[in-house]
Amino acid sequence: METNPRGIPKAPFVENVEDHVSEQEPVEIVLRKFQEAVAKYKFMEINMLQRKRNLDSKVPEIRKTLEMVQFLQSQGDDADDTKEIETLYELNDTLYATAKVQPTGKVCLWLGANVMLEYPVEEAASLLTSKLEAALKTLKNTEEDLAYLRDQITTMEVNTARVYNWDVKQRRLARAKADAAGEE
Repeated sequence: METNPRGIPKAPFVENVEDHVSEQEPVEIVLRKFQEAVAKYKFMEINMLQRKRNLDSKVPEIRKTLEMVQFLQSQGDDADDTKEIETLYELNDTLYATAKVQPTGKVCLWLGANVMLEYPVEEAASLLTSKLEAALKTLKNTEEDLAYLRDQITTMEVNTARVYNWDVKQRRLARAKADAAGEE
């Protein structure tokens, strides 16, 4: 079965409905299988949308942190030991405070799960750069997967409509044939 680079299966396009519908697999079963496939693709899409939302909030945070570390890095290069940096720092989403900070050449980074580690500024900048690159790559892959999933959902919905319309047409032909036989 054909898949995308991250393993999402490709939906088959039904060119000839008669090939998919047979005595062993009637229309109802084929339609149910198509609807199950659509449901699976939509489930994957919901998970991808959640991942995208998380990345959309994480990337700006990483960027902002990296910019601050780079600023501290630039201050540490030409600053003497007595120079203080006056800055605003965020206490809350809408609350900031003023602080005087003495550059130390070290920064503390939240790693998650209530863990904070102290890094030399250069190492922190390197770590944040790699985290940003990884997050951007994951975001790009997620966006590609979302587009791919939308295509697969559309394909399966078209398949469902084609099989359903074929079934309606077959029933009308059978009814017309029965009516014609009844008139004779």
